[in-house]
Amino acid sequence: MLKGFTVPRTPRGAAALAPSPPWHFAGDVLAVEFWNDADAAADFLPSGIELHASRAGRSVALFVDCQFTAQGDEHLDPARYQCREFIVLLDALWQGSEIAWCPYAFADNDAVLAVGWIQGYPRKIGVVRQTRTFAAAGAASAVLVDGARLAASLSAHGQLLAQGRVTLRRKADHLVGLLDRPIVARRYFPRLCAGLHHKPAVDEIVRCKMDDLLTTNVWIGDGDLVFPEAHGEELEMLGPVKVGRGFRFSFSCAISDTEVLADLAAQDSR
Repeated sequence: MLKGFTVPRTPRGAAALAPSPPWHFAGDVLAVEFWNDADAAADFLPSGIELHASRAGRSVALFVDCQFTAQGDEHLDPARYQCREFIVLLDALWQGSEIAWCPYAFADNDAVLAVGWIQGYPRKIGVVRQTRTFAAAGAASAVLVDGARLAASLSAHGQLLAQGRVTLRRKADHLVGLLDRPIVARRYFPRLCAGLHHKPAVDEIVRCKMDDLLTTNVWIGDGDLVFPEAHGEELEMLGPVKVGRGFRFSFSCAISDTEVLADLAAQDSR
């Protein structure tokens, strides 16, 4: 019997792209709050998702340096289970409820790419870097204090796609205005069968659940963010027209479930 939560399914299941959930993530995040052109942002939303009327265009860009594990001490294999990610979240509404819509995501790890597609995150391969902080204080350690400066970047196919900077101002007990609403995305898997290219096998609006979410060592400050125009990308359409706060924090969470809010494929087949 073939085994494995994802392809490739093999006799032992050890070659699967990602292990069976639950998946546990932990890492450091550099984030920048920004506003984009509301009309441009609305073009990224599927039917049923609307921009938040009073916060139209408000978004956040997150640069993440993390590792993950399942139930087999996978984090002891850092070459496979360390990753860096970039995520954009737009303030939006689903049936009147506040959500964070994910139109863009990148990762540098094939396992995280697969996990993201399973969850609904539209991940692509990218190179994400951020200033790191180490226990040993020093000029290169970016100690977390008032006035400290940190930076992050996203590139893909040799092109710079995003660059963020944060100047820390104060430590906070908790995040305010960030990760305070459910993340919603679209699980979309097309068919290759002739005549069915526009009738996907899976087309769902889903809530990306995170259990036991913990944020700590939270710092808030001033943010700066740019999305340079790049060939073959459209991220610059969501580029900032105004930039707000910057954040730096550490997090951990567990992922084992998703909630289907709407099955668009089933609706189209009626």
